[in-house]
Amino acid sequence: MATDSTPKFEGWLGHDPTSADGNMIWGPYTPKAWDETDIDIRITHCSVCSSDLSTLRSSWAPAEYPCCVGHEIVGVAIRVGSAVTTGVTLGDRVAVGPQSDACRGRQGVCQECATEKENYCHVHLTGTYNGRYLSGDKSFGGFGLYHRAPSYFVFKVPAGLPSELAAPMMCAGVTTYSALKRNGCGPGKNVGIIGIGGLGHFGILWAKALGAEKVVAISRRSNKRDDAVRLGADEYIATEEDTDWIGVHTMTLDLVICTVSSSQMPLESYLSCLHTDGCFVQIGLPEDKFPPFRAGLLASRSAKVAGSFIGAPHEIREMLQLAVDKNVVPWVTERPMKEANAAIMDMAKGKPRYRYVLVNEDG
Repeated sequence: MATDSTPKFEGWLGHDPTSADGNMIWGPYTPKAWDETDIDIRITHCSVCSSDLSTLRSSWAPAEYPCCVGHEIVGVAIRVGSAVTTGVTLGDRVAVGPQSDACRGRQGVCQECATEKENYCHVHLTGTYNGRYLSGDKSFGGFGLYHRAPSYFVFKVPAGLPSELAAPMMCAGVTTYSALKRNGCGPGKNVGIIGIGGLGHFGILWAKALGAEKVVAISRRSNKRDDAVRLGADEYIATEEDTDWIGVHTMTLDLVICTVSSSQMPLESYLSCLHTDGCFVQIGLPEDKFPPFRAGLLASRSAKVAGSFIGAPHEIREMLQLAVDKNVVPWVTERPMKEANAAIMDMAKGKPRYRYVLVNEDG
């Protein structure tokens, strides 16, 4: 199908680790070669994620510069390949998250892709930016004007869900949704959410939307208590201020979702809050090692420590519909795309409450 114009792929490019300090430079880049299973998107919104900072800094691994970050993308489909079978048509409002491709049986045998766990593909998982497709072409993200992606990882945004709210759901949203849903969050469950930020505030929203009996927000200090209550938390723990919080909450939680990324967090205290058969799920990605803990804390409770990574395509579709059905409204601040450098610096300082969304003003 034809495009409404020839896309001009330009965006904010990081050229070295100092780009995370507000030194991204606007410029052109070459997207993956067009395939008839691809979709070109005119970007209207792209949320800012802490992963953008880690990638620009080369904190997890050396970035492949130049790098255009941004993997919480919403826009309009302006070109749809003739082999696209996902139901997306020209003019549809669509979204892309942190995953742009997987092997999906095209290379070797992948049990994960065969069982709808494409987000755990270990044959060839392509990130929406700073990744490589099976063809060898490089992936570029959403801090720009246009985005090209394989259609399997492009999702229709349901009517009734504003684009600025859908954008942060594509990473922060689905990462918390998947961790909660796959680990049994629902009626009768008591759930703890550690860290009240971009991820954590979604954790509270989804836990309530999924019907949790009680949601306990956990942070170091009490300065986010009012926010947590407004988001729907039933209780709040300030670990550095509340006395005897460990004793009060020992063996009271069925599920704990940890969104923080600190090797200094009081992990043993968190594990003590788990009830029998409880589960602690780590979704924050520390840049250093996980804190040590005594195995007895798990054995004595038949408890588990698990991890969870982004979300599978079917979970993204479920999540977007749940957002409409339950009127899930994340807290976002819209900023012009031209302010991307300022936005990532403010993100690094912890200023957003709780997600910045960059907007192309002519979108």
